[in-house]
Amino acid sequence: MANKEEKITPKHRDKLEALDNLSLGISMVAAVAIGFGIGYGLKALFEIDWLLWLGVFWGIAAAGLNVYRAYKRAQKSYEGMEDDPRYSYRAKHGDKKYDDDED
Repeated sequence: MANKEEKITPKHRDKLEALDNLSLGISMVAAVAIGFGIGYGLKALFEIDWLLWLGVFWGIAAAGLNVYRAYKRAQKSYEGMEDDPRYSYRAKHGDKKYDDDED
């Protein structure tokens, strides 16, 4: 009965998370392309040249926001690992793995 009370994860959750991480590059390109398209449309509509660059800036900002959100999502998924004994050595001792061999 205790097993049913535990949180049940969907069967293909790992695959969906991997696909979400792979789509980050595509979303960056799409964000810049959409920003360029909006800027080009505004430039053509109002005949002001700097509106194109404003759209490109919006696209780059949107791509940066996508990267930031992916970083926060990855950071959140690895928060529990710091207490795991398999990964606690570096947290306590740092990366000084080979310092004893050099002396």
